[in-house]
This record gives sequence, C-alpha cells and structure tokens, in this order.
Amino acid sequence: MSLRALTPGDLEACHALYQDIGWNDATLSEAETLARRRGWLDWAISNERQLAALHQPPYGDRVICDGAGRFAGLIGIVPRLEPFGRLPGLGDDPGARNRPEIGLFWAVHPAWQGRGLATGAARLLSDWMFAALGLERILAGTERDNLASIGVMRRLGMRMVFNPDPDPPWLQVTGLLEAPS
Repeated sequence: MSLRALTPGDLEACHALYQDIGWNDATLSEAETLARRRGWLDWAISNERQLAALHQPPYGDRVICDGAGRFAGLIGIVPRLEPFGRLPGLGDDPGARNRPEIGLFWAVHPAWQGRGLATGAARLLSDWMFAALGLERILAGTERDNLASIGVMRRLGMRMVFNPDPDPPWLQVTGLLEAPS
C-alpha cells in the first residue's frame, strides 16, 4: 500500500469510486457528473500546488494504491468546521459554536475493501501529519451505520464520540486521535 498525488489520469478511477460507493447526485446526467468530477480533479491538483506555495497545510486528497500500485481509493486531509463542543465528552455545551479542526477522509473502492488499505493509509497519513505538521489531534467523522469507517477509526486508536443528535450525518460519529506523547 502506498499514497501518491492525484493526476489528471485519475479521473475515471475517481469517477468509478464515487459511483460505486453511492456518492452521486441523482439529478445529474452521467455527462454532468463526469464534468463536475473533472472540475473537482483539476481543482484538487491545483489546490495541492497552491497550498504548498502558500506554506499552508496540504489539505486535499491523495490516491491510495494497492501493493501493485493500482488505484484503490482516496484519502485526504480535510478542514472540519463543526460545533465539536456540543458532543458528549468534548464540552457537552448545547450552545457551542463551530470550531476548526483538521480531519482525515477516506473512501476505498468496494473491490479493495476489507484488505486493511484504509487503515494502513490513515495510519501512514496521520503519522506524517503528527510528525510534519505538529498537530495536537486529528478528527474523522462518519454516520452511525458506516461500520467500516468506524472500524478504521478504532484500529487507528481513535477515541469514539457519538452525537446524540442524528444531524448532521457526518457528525454522528467522531473519532479523535491524539498526538503521540
């Protein structure tokens, strides 16, 4: 397993990944969906260069490759702006305002799920984030029924926090990984 930067040649693989995991806008045609993904990919590639030039955190996606170097999924460093202080054990304050945090995102093509690629990629990227960026903690979020992502969070050693409210869906389960001491 390895990680690499996105390239223009990843369009079809990214498109297939998002189709296969159900991240589609059903109101769009296939051509419109592909055009949006092409725009996202162009932005993602440019974003990586521009953030580096500005000496900013390298937000964005990277490709997860299987042992043979094939596209297996995506992992990314994402900004998270949520009312984390509302969650049990993170403040328990129903009036807490949004707070920025740095998070992890991953999506693995169904054909490669269950092989430890998401956990390996998340471990590799989080270790780098702690060492290179000097982060205090990293968060990840998902829905209660996404047992695969919850499993990745647990294998990483994340402390799990469950939102008693159902919305928003991406804040139902938050995993927190503290920097190694």
